[in-house]
Amino acid sequence: MEIRTLRYFLAVAREENMTRAAEILHVTQPTLSKQLRSLEEELGTKLFTRHSFSIQLTDKGLLLKNRAEDLVGMADKIEMEFASLDDIRGGDLYLGLAESFQIRYLAKAIQDFKERYPALHYHITSGDTEQIADKLDKGLLDFLVLAELPDARKYGYLAFPEKDVWGLIIPAADPLAAKKKIRSADLKGRPLFCSDQAWGSEIKKWAGNDFSDLILEGSFRLSYNGSIFTKEGLGYLLTFDHLIDTSEASGLVFRPLAPKLETALYLAWKRHQTLSPIAERFLQHLRGTAFVSHPTPLQ
Repeated sequence: MEIRTLRYFLAVAREENMTRAAEILHVTQPTLSKQLRSLEEELGTKLFTRHSFSIQLTDKGLLLKNRAEDLVGMADKIEMEFASLDDIRGGDLYLGLAESFQIRYLAKAIQDFKERYPALHYHITSGDTEQIADKLDKGLLDFLVLAELPDARKYGYLAFPEKDVWGLIIPAADPLAAKKKIRSADLKGRPLFCSDQAWGSEIKKWAGNDFSDLILEGSFRLSYNGSIFTKEGLGYLLTFDHLIDTSEASGLVFRPLAPKLETALYLAWKRHQTLSPIAERFLQHLRGTAFVSHPTPLQ
């Protein structure tokens, strides 16, 4: 099975049309059709259901699509790494990021690093730990930013300078907004929004015996989306401070949890994965900057 064939397969899967895919790939339609038939024969299974004007993936085609995206992504990453081996001006960095206001420290570090390596290109994948950790484990990312202590047996890591503070996003007109701090008892019976990951870990530990009386109305991977539902009066969002606009014009307020709940943030990389030259230089840059020396907050 060739990477080129997988690229053909992914183009057809994306376009759901043989003619459009052939045009994008700059090959003839008969050539593309032949490649896909050969792929189905090689795998011994039907990958597409063909209709009059479209093509849809079968269940086994969907499985191959997921695997092919990882394989093609890895092939692209390898090609870029080798292309940049002799380019001391830059290269490609692949980062997976959790949501946090502390990402500003990483952005500042990249800005400084790019002054030394102007040909640097960086590729950002955002999501929760479950989404992006898998990509790091598969070698599709160089670094992962996550909001939980990494497994030191698998990962090397650096701690971010600060910790994220948990609180509740509340509509400004809601009576709950009158409180200066939010305790678990205040949340009993109220519809709450939170990420699944945090709900079953940080929030569960914080709420203690009250957790069984808390109601997870809906889960969100992105806090911004949760804030929209909160603004519409559908519930209250549990999230980090500084992620949501709570200015006077926003119609929302942030109230910290009590007792105080904080989460540390870490930049991690696989211990037994050889970093690309630019990724190795970036790691050394981070080790020698204020990123890990607990500075005063960046302005």
